[in-house]
Amino acid sequence: MKFIDEIDLKDKKVLFRFDYNVPLDSTLNITDDIRIRATLPTINYALDEGAKVIIMSHLGRPKGRISPEFSLAPVAKRLSRLLNKEVMLAKDCIGDEVKKLVAGMTPGSVVLLENLRFHTEEEKNDDEFAKELASLGDVYIDDAFGNAHRKHASNVGIIKFIKESGAGFLIKQELNYLKKAVDNPARPFVAIIGGSKVSGKLEALLHLIEKVDKMIIGGGMAFTFLKAQGYEIGKSIFEEELLSKAKEVMETAKKLGIKFYLPVDCVIAEDASADAETKIVPVQEINAKWKGLDIGPATITLFTEVLGNAKTIVWNGPMGMFEIDAFGRGTSALAHSIANSYAVTIVGGGDTDVAIHKAGESDRITYISTGGGASLELLSGKLLPAIEALDGAQRAT
Repeated sequence: MKFIDEIDLKDKKVLFRFDYNVPLDSTLNITDDIRIRATLPTINYALDEGAKVIIMSHLGRPKGRISPEFSLAPVAKRLSRLLNKEVMLAKDCIGDEVKKLVAGMTPGSVVLLENLRFHTEEEKNDDEFAKELASLGDVYIDDAFGNAHRKHASNVGIIKFIKESGAGFLIKQELNYLKKAVDNPARPFVAIIGGSKVSGKLEALLHLIEKVDKMIIGGGMAFTFLKAQGYEIGKSIFEEELLSKAKEVMETAKKLGIKFYLPVDCVIAEDASADAETKIVPVQEINAKWKGLDIGPATITLFTEVLGNAKTIVWNGPMGMFEIDAFGRGTSALAHSIANSYAVTIVGGGDTDVAIHKAGESDRITYISTGGGASLELLSGKLLPAIEALDGAQRAT
């Protein structure tokens, strides 16, 4: 595919798709603007080239209804501050009023279209909606990696209705780091997979197990593997229907000579609350009426030793219910261990991104992906629909 620096943008209306699905507090203030900041190199390049910048994004799940709490107004305000210039917020993302606003733009001006998901046609990848969006620009640039695993009108359908398209610097960076990590890693290559469920990460596990030298499993999903080994896991979360798949992953690792690590101890409690009584026990001694909510100190030591000689580390998913401090020590300790390693360190988006920032280690990680689901699908060996669409557009020309 083409990238933005290979396309003539001067005096052109450049339609950008970014992922500004940022977290907001109860007063609709942005609590983390990393996704906005990540797009600044792409925007500033376009402005320096004399483009008229038109931005599309979604926010939350308004389900096709105009909802003030999902307006992109807070994003327009923050983006104005970061760019040090006015960002005009359109009242909608399609329609005559939007076309009039765009027609009046001058080179160097910036317009942010209102939430794409105020229209149900966006998630349905509706052709007419995609055509309406495409009519606003001369060039289309996709830099919404966090949405690249979705097949929506604004990132897939739009491609066939616009003359020229390409990807921004963020997508370029994501592909460079994530694809290189899996296809040509410096070794030893260690994958750390956590989070609550195996089901959402099974394909990544099956794909990565054939690529890595070592694999670490933590978080709630570890209990499915421990249950598959015959351990009593009490009331810990696990997926009955995936016990056979968990065994398959472990057998594949053994057959390939991959070192496979599960927790050896854990923090247990009767319930997942901040004031719950907790105990640290070996995984063989989990109380039948309690549940595992974090990895224990012996596991932290084990996992840290496993990372000792790593040259590439990919981490996706926390080690426990880190949102509650009592069950966040394992995730925090692992974040410090990864940051202290001498490896190329790549962290998947979503909860892992939040955990890294909470541990204060974001500046010491080689690369933090902006896309949780998209990064996981890429690590699973899947083709991302938005990337496929851009590739297809280039082949068609």
